[in-house]
Amino acid sequence: MNAGRTILAQLMEFIPRHEFKRCVARYRGHYKVQSFSCWDQFLCMAFAQLTFRESLRDIEACLRSISGRLYHCGFRGRVSRSTIADANEHRDWRIYADFARVLIERAHLLYRDEDLGLELDETIYAFDSTTIDLCLSLFPWAPFQQRKAALKLHTLLDLRGSIPTFIRVTDGRVHDVLVLDDIIPEPGSFYVLDRGYICFKRLYRLHQSQAFFIIRARRGLKFRRVYSHPVDRSQGLLFDQTIVLTGVATPAFYPERLRRVGVLDPKQPNFCLLTNHFGLPASTIAALYKHRWKIELFFRWIKQHLHIKSFFGTSRNAVMTQIWTTMAVYALVAIVRKELKIDRSLYTILQVISVNPFSQTPLNELLNQSEESDKKEVDPNQLILFD
Repeated sequence: MNAGRTILAQLMEFIPRHEFKRCVARYRGHYKVQSFSCWDQFLCMAFAQLTFRESLRDIEACLRSISGRLYHCGFRGRVSRSTIADANEHRDWRIYADFARVLIERAHLLYRDEDLGLELDETIYAFDSTTIDLCLSLFPWAPFQQRKAALKLHTLLDLRGSIPTFIRVTDGRVHDVLVLDDIIPEPGSFYVLDRGYICFKRLYRLHQSQAFFIIRARRGLKFRRVYSHPVDRSQGLLFDQTIVLTGVATPAFYPERLRRVGVLDPKQPNFCLLTNHFGLPASTIAALYKHRWKIELFFRWIKQHLHIKSFFGTSRNAVMTQIWTTMAVYALVAIVRKELKIDRSLYTILQVISVNPFSQTPLNELLNQSEESDKKEVDPNQLILFD
């Protein structure tokens, strides 16, 4: 079925083209477009991410070097850096934002049964943001400090599979806690937050939506202990308390009782967690919070292995287009990994694809071959040089 098809073309087979066309039509992406379509633009940006290209000139040079095979990869328009730059500058970035959400939703469904090592069936989210530093003279539309520009990538990550389910991009001045207002809470789900999101008015909104939160408490919290539950200190727990807030305004913002769990951490100072869930063991509450580290790994991963810290254009539209095509590529690789049942990390899959984008080997065979080569045992007839 895949005979003669390049790896890049096989990857694109996992994309629902009808959904892409809907996104293009929704924002009139082909208005006055003659040759270089939105699909050509997406292929160029996806190729740049998959093969770690550094600039538009780099994309142009690589693709023109195999110009005779571009048609078989799905390209229909002529590729040039000026054409790509013009498309990134003027075509509505919301096309690629909506399409990335389509792929993210598909990946989310594939990974919803991933095992976290906890006996919980509920969906568990981690919410955090990361800052992307920019040059103020080149990106004046993203002010952050007096002499610095920056973007913030606010992400709600499903911890089963590390799939982002909500993404919002703002300039660096937007406070993290304000973006909580944009999230629609899912009843019964867990939201794991760092202490930067302490806002009892917003946490009470989660509570009223029948969602559960686990958040790290700040020092100096004013409260009154109502009851202390026994804990097993061998599990790294210090205390498990039921409390009510007693600050100046906090009782009005959060009038219900809260649960306060103390956690012993040998690598850093001990910390306290606040939650509105009273049924789970304190050890499970602590374990859930420790899983929040996955969102930090997600941010580190996309910054190290995808092209998201430097940009091919300086306009807001070009930057947003690149960010959302990056998220689409991340979701696409996650989908391929799950649907082909490849037991490899996303990093390894990306590395294999990056050096074989125009290979005509079947995709599942290519990825499985690399897996088998890692598992190959030493030849038993090989002489042992050192015992």
